[in-house]
Amino acid sequence: MDLNRKFTPETWPEHPETATLEAKNKFVGFWLFLGGEVVLFATLFATYLALKNKGPSGMEFSTQGLYELPLVFIMTMLLLTSSLTSVYAMYHLKNYDFKKMQLWLGITAFLGLGFLMLEVYEFVHYAQEGFTFNNSAFSSAFYTLVGTHGFHVAIGLVWITLLIFRNSKRGLNLYNATKYYTFSLYWHFIDVIWVFIFSVVYLMGVVG
Repeated sequence: MDLNRKFTPETWPEHPETATLEAKNKFVGFWLFLGGEVVLFATLFATYLALKNKGPSGMEFSTQGLYELPLVFIMTMLLLTSSLTSVYAMYHLKNYDFKKMQLWLGITAFLGLGFLMLEVYEFVHYAQEGFTFNNSAFSSAFYTLVGTHGFHVAIGLVWITLLIFRNSKRGLNLYNATKYYTFSLYWHFIDVIWVFIFSVVYLMGVVG
C-alpha cells in the first residue's frame, strides 16, 4: 500500500494507525516501550513511598503545609484537559480532517506547555522554601519522581511540535497517521502517571 497515497474521507481506512504492516510493527514496539516505562515509574513510586516523610539524617519530616495544592490542581486540570484535546485530534484523524486534527494537537501542546511551566514554578517555590533536591533522601525521591514525569512531558511537547510542523504541508497519510496516534497514546500514558502522582504524592502529602 502506498503510504503517501492521497485519500478522501470516504476512502480513508477505518483504522489508519494500523492499516499497514509497518504500522502494526511500530505499535508492538511502542507497547514494549510503554512496558519499560511502567517499570520505571513503579520503581520511582516505590522509592518515594519508602522514603516518605524521612527528613535529613533520617529524622521525621511532615509534608503538611508544604505542597501548593491549588497550584497542583490547576496543573492537573491543564494536563487532563490536554488529554481530552488529544482525543479530539484523534477523532479528526479518524475522519481524515487534517486541519482540525492539527488545531487540536496545537491546543494539546499549549496546555502541556502551561503544565510544564507551572511545574518549573512549583519547583522553584519549593527550593526557596528550603525543600531542595539534596535536602534529604525524601526530597531527592520527590524531585526524581515528579521531575522524571516532567521530563516525559517535555519529550511529548518536542514530539508533538515536530509532528505539527514537519507534516504541516504533507497532509495526512498512512505513514504519519501512525506517528500521530502513537503520540496520542504516549500523552495519555503520562496523563495517567500524573493522576497517580497527584494522588500518591500530593493528596497523601497533605494528610501528612
